[in-house]
Amino acid sequence: MGSDNKDSKKDEKPPHNVRVDGFWMDATPVTNRQFKEFVDATGYVTTAEKAPILEEIMKQVPPGTPAPAPELLVAASLVFKPTQGPVRLNNIRQWWAWISGANWKHPTGPDSSITGKEDHPVVQVSWYDAEAYAKWAGKRLPTEAEWEFAAYGGQKDVAYVWGNEEFSEEKPQINIWQGQFPYKSTKPNGYIGTTDVKTFHANPYGLYDMSGNVWQWCSDLYHVSHYAEEAKKQISVNPTGPATSYDPEEPYALKYVHRGGSFLCHSSYCKGYRITARMKTCPDTSLNHLGFRCVIPSWYKSKE
Repeated sequence: MGSDNKDSKKDEKPPHNVRVDGFWMDATPVTNRQFKEFVDATGYVTTAEKAPILEEIMKQVPPGTPAPAPELLVAASLVFKPTQGPVRLNNIRQWWAWISGANWKHPTGPDSSITGKEDHPVVQVSWYDAEAYAKWAGKRLPTEAEWEFAAYGGQKDVAYVWGNEEFSEEKPQINIWQGQFPYKSTKPNGYIGTTDVKTFHANPYGLYDMSGNVWQWCSDLYHVSHYAEEAKKQISVNPTGPATSYDPEEPYALKYVHRGGSFLCHSSYCKGYRITARMKTCPDTSLNHLGFRCVIPSWYKSKE
């Protein structure tokens, strides 16, 4: 697990030995159709459909940070907005906007819809939302180790789910950004944003979208030095992540891991579509490029 190749970031290092027990994984990320069944059955209201609580927000920022303006404390979510032209890629606020009315039913704002996108992955779901769905479905979120094991699909020494060849804009292997990020997409109409979950080939385990389309929540907390601690062991068996969360970029924020990259990844900025690439986000955050899939242990399937 992990990598030390030229594209690897600090939190992917060092590679370390892991063993996981057998498990079954959803063939695709959870779709809008599936998530709607959950909401219709339970009446569940997602995080993005509720106004944020000021006290919870202030726990995630350094002491003395000014409170956000009252008009921002509304039901909303984060939505990607292309910039008008080339920009320096050191400030993500240039292409993310806090949009009132954005949620899983309206992924990019109140004027958007999932009609006709029933087989696209559900997005604008927080970690809490993903956990609630998994529990309802009799499943759970994958550990980060399970996710990485599944992404390889039994292959060894490969950087990507399709092998070691670099991404091809002429014959794309997955759904990521094509063109110049974050202002110019060269994709044909209908392929900008999420796509149907079975648009691209499955990996050798029959799993679709293990790379690209949407990032996928895992059950593990994020700690920047967790891999270094795991590497001290001869082998880590069924690891479930660190006991505490720590991201030096936002030291007061609790964060969980998500994996796989999304339709916004591009080699010029984010090679998050590499198998070992990691990302982290607060559990109450939802974005229009972040979804999830579920797992169940192998013994559960065998008893059916």
